[in-house]
Amino acid sequence: MIAEDILAQEFTRIVDHYYPDLGEVLEQCHVKVITSCWGRNARRFQYVGIYCSDDVLPLIQAHKHLLREVAENMGLIQVVCVNAKKLLRDPLSKLRQSEPRLWLDLHLVSA
Repeated sequence: MIAEDILAQEFTRIVDHYYPDLGEVLEQCHVKVITSCWGRNARRFQYVGIYCSDDVLPLIQAHKHLLREVAENMGLIQVVCVNAKKLLRDPLSKLRQSEPRLWLDLHLVSA
């Protein structure tokens, strides 16, 4: 199985190669491949999570169909866009304790 961070780097490289304008926008975001298990037999699914700031989110949402196409060609099932600032300000979020590296990266993205 290919590591999630390698898949995320490959995803951004492919987007940058085929859609350079969208690649420039994606450079302002934090891209992460997330593995999730679901169902009784614990089937594994991998999808792309794009964490971005308020001003970049509409640009990403406008081209989500292109991002989804790239993800599906890589064997990933979905692309999810998340507002980094809202996630950081969520009082119930345990992100700081569970994934401190991602928490710091989101601060850089949201600034």
